[in-house]
Amino acid sequence: MEQRTATEPDTALTSDRLRVVTAVLAVACGLTVANLYYAQPLLDLIAHSFHVTQGTATLVVTFTQVGYVAGLVFVLPIGDLLENRVLVTRTLVATAAALLAAGLAPSFGIFLVVAVLVGLTSVVAQILVPLAAHLAPEDERGRYVGRVMSGLLIGILLARTVASLVAHVFGWRAIFIVSAVLMIALGLTLHRVLPRREPDHTAGYANLLASVGRLVRAEPVLRRLALCQATMFGAFSAFWTAVAYELIADHGFGQVGIGVFALVGAAGAMAAPVGGWIADRGWGRPARAVVLGAAAAAMVLAGLGRHQLILLALAGVLLDLAVQSHQVMSQQVIYALQPSARARINTVYMSTTFVGGAISSLAAGLLYDSVGWTGVTVYAALLPLAGLVVWLTDRATPN
Repeated sequence: MEQRTATEPDTALTSDRLRVVTAVLAVACGLTVANLYYAQPLLDLIAHSFHVTQGTATLVVTFTQVGYVAGLVFVLPIGDLLENRVLVTRTLVATAAALLAAGLAPSFGIFLVVAVLVGLTSVVAQILVPLAAHLAPEDERGRYVGRVMSGLLIGILLARTVASLVAHVFGWRAIFIVSAVLMIALGLTLHRVLPRREPDHTAGYANLLASVGRLVRAEPVLRRLALCQATMFGAFSAFWTAVAYELIADHGFGQVGIGVFALVGAAGAMAAPVGGWIADRGWGRPARAVVLGAAAAAMVLAGLGRHQLILLALAGVLLDLAVQSHQVMSQQVIYALQPSARARINTVYMSTTFVGGAISSLAAGLLYDSVGWTGVTVYAALLPLAGLVVWLTDRATPN
């Protein structure tokens, strides 16, 4: 396979510049990944607007995540082929166009198609995370990736709050149009701030995609950590997809109330740097077992405390802390496997994760329609327990 010498930006960055770039990457990840979650608290409004059932409206979340998986599989690997700054800025233009189309969609069918495109192009966040790993000093990789992942999680959590508040004032379509403008502004900012990074893979796109399959076969650690994170993100997606319906039905919440409730998970952003610090010290393996158990416990708490708002909030905080910690600790391990293939490694890891999320979003809608909140939480609790079984049988992951 033909290779060229990679242009590694970390050698050209001072510590002060690295901190600035890391902060910009964190904000960029947050803004782009937020596109995947704007619809979650708006499903009731979307259902009424397009005259579909609540269960049908959850297809918006599923289709967005399916699009994101497609982006992870077919777009993210290009981060190991094309200069990263150019790839990111061009993709953001496509993201802006997709978001504008979402805000103007005249029918539910068209909105679902556009939701796939929003997910497909919002993969920019996952192009930037491996770039952060390239920029960081090797012995501090977990900490720097954790900082960027903090921005990503804040984006996920604030997306629900911001979408709810904007919808309350301007209607549910407005958030997509606002985000389209933000994507253009973000593209211009990243073009100015990001250092150039020319990857070392030159054998072409088809060979690049084929090498993703070879990575899956060659790296059992990657397979196991990706599967475990899929169970965690599945629980996360099930909870946050259905909780808006539960807040409306059982607690009489409106859009503002749902938006305020979404802030409870913001504590999860604190877990990213801590998770990176733990991983850098080689304690990731036992810590991952702890957070898998914590995610299951969070869903038990959410089920038993459905009529107590404070218990639902505590469940959301604990779940987000667990999911975020597991992801950062796992990424510290997988990014060390093959440094020249970090974008493709992220393809395997995150596509597996979001397949779990897409399946669980769909399952949450079906379960909520048929058996209610209890069915959703039982299902969500079983997922991290399955991940814990995978962890118990893992003897290959070093830390």
